[in-house]
Amino acid sequence: MQLVSIEKKVDVDVKSDLEHSDMQHHMPVPPVEGRVRCSRVSLPVLKLDRLRMAKALVDKAVKERKVFSIEGPYPVIRAALRARGWVERQLPRRPPGCCHQGDQEAEGTEETDSSDDDGADRGQDGDREDDTDEMTDLMSRLVRNETTYFYWTTRRDTVDCLSLRKDQMTNHYAKAGSFTTKVGLCMSLRNLQWFDSTDPDTFFPRCYRLGAKDEKHAFTEDFRRTACTSLLRYVVERAEGGEVDTTGEFYNVKHSQGVDKQHKLRSNQRLGARLIDTALHVCQEYLSSQEHNDIDVDCPSSLSEQQWDDFIQKYYLVIHDGAIIEGCSEYAERCRSMLTRMQKVCPQLETDGLDNIWIIKPGALSRGRGIVCMNRLDEMLSLVDSEPALIKDSKWVVQKYLERPLLVHGTKFDLRQWFLVTDWNPLTVWFYDECYLRFSTQPYSTHRLDSSVHLCNNSIQKHFRPSAGRDPSLPAENMWSCAEFRSWLASSGRGRLWEEVVLPGMRLAVIQTLLTAQDSVEPRKASFELYGADFILGRDLHPWLLEVNVSPTMASSTAITARLCPAVQEDTLRVVLDRRYDRNAHTGGFQLIYKQAAVEVPQYIGVNLLVEGAQIRRPRASPCKTFIRSHCEPLHKSRPALPVSECSSDKENQSNEVKRTWPNVSRKFTIERSSTCQPLLEKRRRRRALPSASCPLPNLSDRHHLQTSYAHLHAYTELAHTRPHRTRRNVLSLNHLSPSLEIISIRPELKYSQSTHAPTRTAHVSHPTLRMHRYLSPINTQTPIK
Repeated sequence: MQLVSIEKKVDVDVKSDLEHSDMQHHMPVPPVEGRVRCSRVSLPVLKLDRLRMAKALVDKAVKERKVFSIEGPYPVIRAALRARGWVERQLPRRPPGCCHQGDQEAEGTEETDSSDDDGADRGQDGDREDDTDEMTDLMSRLVRNETTYFYWTTRRDTVDCLSLRKDQMTNHYAKAGSFTTKVGLCMSLRNLQWFDSTDPDTFFPRCYRLGAKDEKHAFTEDFRRTACTSLLRYVVERAEGGEVDTTGEFYNVKHSQGVDKQHKLRSNQRLGARLIDTALHVCQEYLSSQEHNDIDVDCPSSLSEQQWDDFIQKYYLVIHDGAIIEGCSEYAERCRSMLTRMQKVCPQLETDGLDNIWIIKPGALSRGRGIVCMNRLDEMLSLVDSEPALIKDSKWVVQKYLERPLLVHGTKFDLRQWFLVTDWNPLTVWFYDECYLRFSTQPYSTHRLDSSVHLCNNSIQKHFRPSAGRDPSLPAENMWSCAEFRSWLASSGRGRLWEEVVLPGMRLAVIQTLLTAQDSVEPRKASFELYGADFILGRDLHPWLLEVNVSPTMASSTAITARLCPAVQEDTLRVVLDRRYDRNAHTGGFQLIYKQAAVEVPQYIGVNLLVEGAQIRRPRASPCKTFIRSHCEPLHKSRPALPVSECSSDKENQSNEVKRTWPNVSRKFTIERSSTCQPLLEKRRRRRALPSASCPLPNLSDRHHLQTSYAHLHAYTELAHTRPHRTRRNVLSLNHLSPSLEIISIRPELKYSQSTHAPTRTAHVSHPTLRMHRYLSPINTQTPIK
């Protein structure tokens, strides 16, 4: 049935082509016979056996959920997925030169270097031409309406991660810009103290956002302080070796004629030694602040703005123009001691050098675009102020330049290291066992601030020719593999430092960078992402992290990348696909270096939060209170009343006589506060007493006794209301016993009033409540109690 439908479709297409051709020639359209159709389209051209095979492969791929989509120049990924039985569903191609709004926004938040080499300039179409054929195009057409289960794109905004299902994979994480942008990495590493005890200044050069006023002020102070330490180092090195090392390596660099001429013009200038005293004083103030000796002390800056400007200008004369400080050798020991103390609080002091060079990076660009090196404060601030748009968005980043890196034959280089993140909760990091070096085309010198000397990106160096005086042992393609670099280290007797210093340092820097960004990135189980980290090595081979790139370049621009980049892509699929179905699958060059313990994340239920629990009733504080007998309800008669010696209960006339004799007597009880219960108030809603072993429920047969007792108590109501300051809110209720009153009791105490015939009784709480009726038994005898 499928073949019949294809043949019908072919017939319709042929018929429409003939009709269109006849209309162009203004001729009547003759009827199309089946014999003519067979002559125009022959069945062997369609290759029906391949169509059957394509249909079978598509059905199997759809059943196994093996449909992928790729955007960008990744022929290796396409070939590897097809070899695993996947079928490509082609994404709509963007018009050339057209960039929609999402790209513009992503350009300001992402930093990709996927097109920093020549091999990537061909674009997306150039890579498909060599890899497509009739069968792949047909299979792609058959799955055009199917769901894609694997996305590999260059840009993060191509696929919306929030709209994907759980079984759909993509090679990006949402909100990963917290460490893949220059501004994000600068801000993220400042939170490392909450995750690890390591100081970020030990592996990441000092960095500031010039768009923020407070950080702009901090950068200015850092530049001035670095000028002081550079001046002290100048004094020490001049006293030790005579000729100051200004290139960062013991390597003779031929400066341009203009620089040499300028040095000759300034070499006769001499400055006073007070410049060194100022630098020592500033360093001492900084050490005191680091030791917290300036707490609660008003310590204004020792130098005014005018004095700082004068000091910086003299510093430029000494370092940049070759002026001489008179008597500087006498300060050599003091300067060496101060630098030793500063080294304990400034881990980057050894790499700062003498020229105080900083690198300015626009945060919205990548692949070395817009990056410049400067060594004068006023020029850097004026450059940043000239771009108000970048200042508003805090996109300008200034970072301390490592002036004394490790050089190979007098040439600067950096390292590109790949790592893979397959999960953010728990954080799972894979580290690739190979990397490559990128060399500059020009000899290294701090007197020249050209990008051809200091920027090793291949997208920049490819535009320059190698210097004539360059060492011939350096590669013509400006790249080395890590094996070649290790051989060079071994030749100089430092081969063991690769395993002992370089690799552990790079792994630690990657892990700590990811830990600081873990709370910002949105985790997703079916996602992964490949990153490219750039490192530079110090003289001691200590690695320094420069930046982290998302979607690192995979173009085969040199012999080194032609071998390594395809291997990295193939090994990435081994980790994210093969290991997903087989935990023992081979992972190639990737090694698992970190897997965090799982962190429980509560399920997000939206803004309507619900708190469940029982209401907590705040206990009512009640001081020692006196309640009047007339407001008390009678208690049930559960036990026989105690006899009272002062009066007889069977002589009612004697009771009336006593009542007339004591006219100023009012019955009241004094109740002391208990630490575990509070008496009920008169106006509170009465609760039913709960039965317990110590508090039995009253018997209904005692109703007559309760009414009788209430009649006796009512007689003294008028006397109780004679005190106007007593309110019903403060009157306690004894009409209902509750378990909360179990520990309240009353004890009798005999007192006497002014009248000789008026005995007084005061009741205090000290015994269980259920015994209260035993001491209230005089109520039945109508004996006056106070």
